[in-house]
Amino acid sequence: MDIVVKGRKTEVPERFRKHVAEKLKLEKIQKLDAKVISLDVEVSKEHNPRQADRSDRVEITLHSRGPVIRAEAAAGDPYAALDLATGKLEARLRKQHDKRHTRRGNGRLSAAEVADVVPGVAELNANGQTLAEEKAEAIPTTRIGSLEVQGEGPLVVREKVHTAAPMTLDQALYEMELVGHDFYLFVDSETKQPSVVYRRHAYDYGVIHLETDPLAGSEASGAGGALGG
Repeated sequence: MDIVVKGRKTEVPERFRKHVAEKLKLEKIQKLDAKVISLDVEVSKEHNPRQADRSDRVEITLHSRGPVIRAEAAAGDPYAALDLATGKLEARLRKQHDKRHTRRGNGRLSAAEVADVVPGVAELNANGQTLAEEKAEAIPTTRIGSLEVQGEGPLVVREKVHTAAPMTLDQALYEMELVGHDFYLFVDSETKQPSVVYRRHAYDYGVIHLETDPLAGSEASGAGGALGG
């Protein structure tokens, strides 16, 4: 298994690379998931002085022959952020491991049972932060045209394209929990429609399906429906 450490708009010292290899115990990870192919560790730095206590962010992405598992965390230095992200990754690996064994034994868990198997899973937001971290000091927002820029900039737009096989709603819920997001975009295997499953209140979930309006003759002026309700 390969570990790739890279920096996004920041240099990664050799000392930190060695620490990553020591922190991410390969034997422990492979014991929880024997199908692991590689681990990507991305380090980024926020230069806004208002975010000094979480200026360093570490994102760990585990690639395997199964679902992709991701964990990220921010702290005042990259070593502390790595510790937090590693803890989240190991928790999600244990969850996947327990889920696999549960399926082999007593059948698959329902979405309502996920919180009982993984206590505290609903306490993470889409960025992998705890609710306490999310309530930290608010970041000033500036409007530029139709976009809102948080902090002092510069404006950064990230675009990602993913390929994915159609899946059931139950599988989409499961993979949403693995990546620690509050929503998950997928193609429904029954309807073949682009769909989004999202967390609502407590342990409730919602799902949105998109379908093409055959009567629509021009491009819509706005985005799709908002998550919520």
